[in-house]
Amino acid sequence: MKKLCSVLVIATVLPLGGCANMDQTQRDTGKGAGIGAAAGAVLGAAIGGSREGAATGAAIGAVGGAIAGNVWSKKMQRQKEQMEAATAGTGVTVSQTADNRLMLDIPSDISFDTNRYAIKPDFRAVLDQFARGLQENAATRVTIIGHTDSTGSDAINNPLSINRAASTRDYLAARGVSMNRISIDGRGSREPVASNDTAEGRARNRRVEIFVAEPESGAY
Repeated sequence: MKKLCSVLVIATVLPLGGCANMDQTQRDTGKGAGIGAAAGAVLGAAIGGSREGAATGAAIGAVGGAIAGNVWSKKMQRQKEQMEAATAGTGVTVSQTADNRLMLDIPSDISFDTNRYAIKPDFRAVLDQFARGLQENAATRVTIIGHTDSTGSDAINNPLSINRAASTRDYLAARGVSMNRISIDGRGSREPVASNDTAEGRARNRRVEIFVAEPESGAY
């Protein structure tokens, strides 16, 4: 039991200790180790029927989880940094989601005019750089989601949001990104990020969100 506790304590505390001095790769490696250890302990106990089996499973799971977290972070962090450099000063936000996907939030002032889905010139420059990053990371999958403000009916907004996502997908495909890697969806006005009571809020709600994920991370 002591051996099992030691492994679990190390694997659980490691992701928490020293976080202020860790880069993203190190933090994700620690998280992967902790998750892997917990899963490995359960599996080891179930298979081996003993404390020793649980401890062994925890150790193996910690190593496997650490490797998985490290590989993921390096790939996605590199692409995140590339997109941050490419979109600096444009109003596009680039972030890492809680489930380790890369997210680009593209506001309406550079992406689409009101009630339109033709891609604006400033958006093309962002997508050109994004397409190059996707070609360098051929295993990733892309989900594009279009949104509108609450002006107009669902009969207008729902297809408009899908058309915005489709236009973005088609632009990337024209620059060499396989359409098999891209899925699209439209949420109409159902998922606002700001109040639709003001012009500024409506502008924020007219947007496209692009998510990039490794196959192992699951679909959006």
